[in-house]
Amino acid sequence: MTAKEKIYKWIEENREEVTGLLQKLIQAPSVNPYFDEETIYMKEGDAQRVLEAYLKDMGMTTEFTYPDAKKLASYEGKPGYYADHTFEDRPNLYAELKGTGGGRSIMLSGHIDVVQRGSKWTQDPFGGKIIGNRLYGRGAVDMKGGIAAMTCAVKAIQESGMKLKGDIRIGTVVDEEAGGMGTLALVAEGYRADGCLITEPTHLKIAPLCRGILWGKLTIEGRAGHIELKQGDFRTGGAVDAIDKASLYLEQFRRLNKEWSVAKEHKYLPIPCQIHIAQFQAGEYPTTFANRAELTFNAQYLPSEKDENGLGSKVKKEIEEFVKQVALTDAWLTDNQPKVEWLIDADCGETLDDQPFFKTVRDSARKVNPDSIVEGICCHTDMGWFCNVGIPTLNIGPGDPRLAHQADEFIEIEELLTCTKMIASIVMDWCGAEENS
Repeated sequence: MTAKEKIYKWIEENREEVTGLLQKLIQAPSVNPYFDEETIYMKEGDAQRVLEAYLKDMGMTTEFTYPDAKKLASYEGKPGYYADHTFEDRPNLYAELKGTGGGRSIMLSGHIDVVQRGSKWTQDPFGGKIIGNRLYGRGAVDMKGGIAAMTCAVKAIQESGMKLKGDIRIGTVVDEEAGGMGTLALVAEGYRADGCLITEPTHLKIAPLCRGILWGKLTIEGRAGHIELKQGDFRTGGAVDAIDKASLYLEQFRRLNKEWSVAKEHKYLPIPCQIHIAQFQAGEYPTTFANRAELTFNAQYLPSEKDENGLGSKVKKEIEEFVKQVALTDAWLTDNQPKVEWLIDADCGETLDDQPFFKTVRDSARKVNPDSIVEGICCHTDMGWFCNVGIPTLNIGPGDPRLAHQADEFIEIEELLTCTKMIASIVMDWCGAEENS
């Protein structure tokens, strides 16, 4: 039996170890304070302490650090920095297991925070209940399942009598669900490795990039007037229906998306970047033309479109210019220019496929799961900052990402175990290993 076969056998025989760790993490609710949730469920520190105890039992050295907006003030205007975010009992957890020497180091990273419970659960969102091959709970997919898999992958290597040559570093962060200040702080503290694996849910796909995400709000002014009466020209005081003007933008965004579907493709992304309208708010009374309309939208951008700060200012300017040009086609909008307010700019990252880490991750993962394809993540992950400081980074994790943030979020246990094996294979091949004497 080969060394890897011993490791895979240990994972199969100790599946309750993997599922048990995930259950404990789910049972320590860690909802990000950004969300409207009861305070008793906002315990990122409790979840980190559950993991810390497990890592210490594995013989890893551990350390808590706390993001601090004042200490990170030099990063203002860069990804993940928010001056108003606070971090009382919201620590990052860093752990390390020294190798014997002569190997490459790896960082295994993930976020411990989760979104709010939401409604319509039929299972306890913080129960971690197993029904058949499914383990239920908020964070089972996004992304405590990945944290359990990467942690137990290291333990499986240890328990199978192998000693790694390169150092193993584990960094679990807070605040990913509200902008990524946890990972910014982790990187700012100086933690580094020769490669980084983020275990966000990819359904076992190998993801060498993620897209940047912009949230914006387009405000279109109108002029109220009685909706049941004939209106004159706006130049003589007539009403202007903001919903009608917003409809013009809906039509033009569809036209722009056709252009983007060609111009903003990537060979490792299944869909191109687009602008999607997520919210439409307008009007005050059923008898009155809408005085104002607000379109909240989500726009994605590629790593190749990042600006010098690693953010999407170039795409922001592109959208702002588009809004202006559309306004010039309409007399009212020309005189009453719509305004764009930017709400979120979540950064992106990419590791090119000619880099050694990419090749090792791809080949090692496929030794366990030959069906794993290379496909980028269409939403945001925390990989941007690792890439920015020169650490090649990929995403591989268990779970269908479409189940993230849903009621009755669950992970398939067999997929969780397969991913644990994949991560163990990657760690062995990247760090190097030898029999424990």
